[in-house]
Amino acid sequence: MPYVIAEPCIDVMDRSCIEECPVDCIYEGGRKLYINPKECIDCGACEPVCPVEAISQDRRVPTEYGEHVEDNVRFFTEILPGRDAPLGSPGGASALGPVAADTPMVTEHP
Repeated sequence: MPYVIAEPCIDVMDRSCIEECPVDCIYEGGRKLYINPKECIDCGACEPVCPVEAISQDRRVPTEYGEHVEDNVRFFTEILPGRDAPLGSPGGASALGPVAADTPMVTEHP
């Protein structure tokens, strides 16, 4: 997985990264944004525009946010609340629109 959005995005969701993403792989949950690991082309365009520095390459995620690497994958591979199936790789966030759900880790975050 090339890039990950970590905890600083929770309840902020500035969305600047969405505008910069050339492949439309940044999806909107209820409280946080998520990068689809199967759709991301590892270009890094999203990282410098994040005002809270929540985005980094998976191998460079700060230790305190390490759990977000796997949690980002779960957003696409597990069934989210209110959905019948995992998101998988829908082929673009703008066509899907906001998901309005998060992984349990993000939902339970204070």
